[in-house]
Amino acid sequence: MLRNRQALIPYLLLVAALIGGVLWYESNKVPGLGRVVTTGQADVGGPFQLTDQSGKRVSDKDFRGRYMLIYFGYSFCPDVCPTTLAVMAQALEKLGDRSRQVAPILITIDPERDTPKVLEDYVKAFGPSFVGLTGSADEIKAVEKKYRVYAVKKPLEGGNYGMDHSSVIYLMGPDGKLVSFYDEAISPDDLAKELKSKI
Repeated sequence: MLRNRQALIPYLLLVAALIGGVLWYESNKVPGLGRVVTTGQADVGGPFQLTDQSGKRVSDKDFRGRYMLIYFGYSFCPDVCPTTLAVMAQALEKLGDRSRQVAPILITIDPERDTPKVLEDYVKAFGPSFVGLTGSADEIKAVEKKYRVYAVKKPLEGGNYGMDHSSVIYLMGPDGKLVSFYDEAISPDDLAKELKSKI
């Protein structure tokens, strides 16, 4: 019985090889067969109307012709937000004159506390080109949804609260469409290198 099974092995291997060869041959005639096909664009981003740190109403269209480097965070964030914004600032500094093509933007996830005045004081610490955007709770929720942002209020002792949130840097093109996105752990050098390859 064992000998019969062992004798079948070469034939089974031959059949498997023939089937593999047929599939490979057919994959050249049928588009997409045997290959990963990626089409379209990630559905991230979209139109918004918010208020900047000077109290002026702005929309995504105000940034057309420039890249938007967008981060969702808040001014009361103890560590991740200021660290990530500092990375953005350092990366833009490494771009030199090319940084003028990029609008670095903080969109708050905490509109209750992040008024235009609060954002004005906050974003100036990262550089004069930084834009801080806030709005009503509904406006912010709508933008979060378009950018697939996770943000949830978490009560703290003493009646205060913090925000649990995703931490992603989005690079949007001059047409307002997503170009790429980066993890908060990216270094200033790597972010600068990425931006140089994209803008």
